[in-house]
Amino acid sequence: MAGFYFGLAILSVLATFSAVVQARRLYWFVPVYFLSAWLTGELALIHLVLQVSLTAALAFGGVFTDSLAQSGLGLFTLSWLGLLYVHIQASDTAEHARAALHRALGADYRSAIPADRRETLSDSIVSRHWMRPFQFAREGVRVHSHISYGDAGKRNLLDIYQPVKPRAGGFPVLLQVHGGAWIIGSKEEQAKPLMYHMSQRGWLCVAINYRLSPKAAFPAHIIDVKKAIAWIRENIAEYGGDPNFIAITGGSAGGHLSSLAALTPNRAQWQPGFEQADTTVQAAVPFYGVYDFMDRHNIRADMSMDDMIGEKVLQCSKEENAQLWDECSPIAHVNADSPPMYVIQGTHDSLVWVEEARKFVSTLQGVATAPVAYAELPGAQHAFEIFHSVRTDHVVNSVADFLEWSHAQWRGKNAA
Repeated sequence: MAGFYFGLAILSVLATFSAVVQARRLYWFVPVYFLSAWLTGELALIHLVLQVSLTAALAFGGVFTDSLAQSGLGLFTLSWLGLLYVHIQASDTAEHARAALHRALGADYRSAIPADRRETLSDSIVSRHWMRPFQFAREGVRVHSHISYGDAGKRNLLDIYQPVKPRAGGFPVLLQVHGGAWIIGSKEEQAKPLMYHMSQRGWLCVAINYRLSPKAAFPAHIIDVKKAIAWIRENIAEYGGDPNFIAITGGSAGGHLSSLAALTPNRAQWQPGFEQADTTVQAAVPFYGVYDFMDRHNIRADMSMDDMIGEKVLQCSKEENAQLWDECSPIAHVNADSPPMYVIQGTHDSLVWVEEARKFVSTLQGVATAPVAYAELPGAQHAFEIFHSVRTDHVVNSVADFLEWSHAQWRGKNAA
């Protein structure tokens, strides 16, 4: 048992170290590092409780008379200090997110939100949520599953998270686009903390599948996203949704596609057969997206995604079709008429580096007339918001603020 405890202590220290440090140039080791940093960083206090509980149980069993177990205890102590640091860092997320919204929307932005909607906002999180990270369902939300929005079978299905309580004027809509490097993933797997949170508060959320590579090549992915927007405009009123206000969100590949959709409304070549449909969105919240396939700022020269993107997603090299590589990059489409956007990125993201988000945001802020908020979250890893955590739930609160503000601004302009 002493040997088992010592070995577990080594693994725990390594996992905690991966969550604390920003390490990216790891080449083939990136997937292992990412999984370790992600699951340790977002579940830090849960790891701490489990490790302390195990140590207490073994102490009662007299294991620590063994010098190997004593060495393991020393290692576990280092792990506990690191986990406390990571937990405290995540607890500060609210401050970083609030500062991002203040910079973009103004220090008193909540005053622009109607009083009845301000009552739905929160600055705090509920411990029973992040202590049960994979418990998503919430009261007051009805889920309609596997609704077809196109002709690509199961890859053109969507789910609707509908508030049970009606809302005057209809529910504003939030469209969720899943990630997975454009080659894996499904509508059931991501953003459930955000969708249930918003649905409980009077938003209708739609999560979609879309065609995946390598079976489908780009632009099939963005065509499906736009097809879903068109479907929402035409059909969402049947579920109580307001077809005139659609916000879009997504992480990773979903962050890429949601930002690309927001910046390219009504682009005819990406709307084959539905060219006349209105595919504008009224707000966008991309999480840790890929914004520049061309890597024009030479950010990831020695950790390039070009081989995977060229072989599986675009199915051509940069040399063969540089125009396509550029067209699928959201940074190439920044424009003055972009909708309000809230970009969220972690500093420790090992799959999509923080510098890419910074360049995208600075470029967009240089031309956009609508606000562009940017929250850079210290310590956050890729995919951090897939399940409940301290960091996730603080970010969800801030996204709710941004969406309510965006909806209030839109209503004010349309009322005028």
